[in-house]
Amino acid sequence: MMRALWSAASGMKGQQTNMDVIAHNIANVNTYGGKKVRAEFQDLIYQNLREAGAASGADSQYPTGLQVGLGTRVAATNRIFSQGALQTTDNPTDIGIQGEGFFRITMPDGTTAYTRDGSFKLDSDRRMVTTDGYPLADNITIDETAPSDSIVISGDGRVSCTPAGGDQQEVGQITLARFVNPSGLTAIGKNLFVVSQASGDAIEGNPGTDGAGTLTQSTLEMSSVQIVDEMVNMIVSQRAYESNSKAITTSDSMLEIANGLKR
Repeated sequence: MMRALWSAASGMKGQQTNMDVIAHNIANVNTYGGKKVRAEFQDLIYQNLREAGAASGADSQYPTGLQVGLGTRVAATNRIFSQGALQTTDNPTDIGIQGEGFFRITMPDGTTAYTRDGSFKLDSDRRMVTTDGYPLADNITIDETAPSDSIVISGDGRVSCTPAGGDQQEVGQITLARFVNPSGLTAIGKNLFVVSQASGDAIEGNPGTDGAGTLTQSTLEMSSVQIVDEMVNMIVSQRAYESNSKAITTSDSMLEIANGLKR
């Protein structure tokens, strides 16, 4: 009887975590380059009351075992790097990635972080930086006399601008980083990821080469979260939580009956 109580309790705890993940997805439905996170479950250890194949007689054996499971646990939260829709913005410093790859960002401590968020701006030094002021690791600097609408970013990452009274000139090359296992990257907030042992080292290259995606200027990759899917997942999680709570109350009622056998 006590097994049912603890198994159902583990189910409720697991669905609490699942709801946390779903709420995070919904909260990031408008995050540029945001990716859906999925909670993944595993069943817990089993109590073996009888092994499969155990002798049931002199010349016979049980074809199946007798096991009782002890509930569930959240084994992982897997970030799914599916392509988000590209939305036109008409802002020349917005860049969307069509395909695999991450922009390389230089952090204040000199390390490199990675992002799919291409909503870049120009800082006081005319460098292309993130919303938080972190520059692209490719050190793209626009001429101070070049108007913003003269910036041209090609699909293969070449950045050009036209200074006032001059001809168009190339000012840099944007490179992308790919990973053997992008789901193994560690999220640190601000739409940034850092390398982990699971992700493997970054594979750097120009857009459109060696499996890297291409760039589209004046677009932004929207979140890959589908709000309808998350609402359905929320209903499923809520009902699973409710069902587990019913198992606890039912087990409690059965214990109450057992306690009332002797008056």
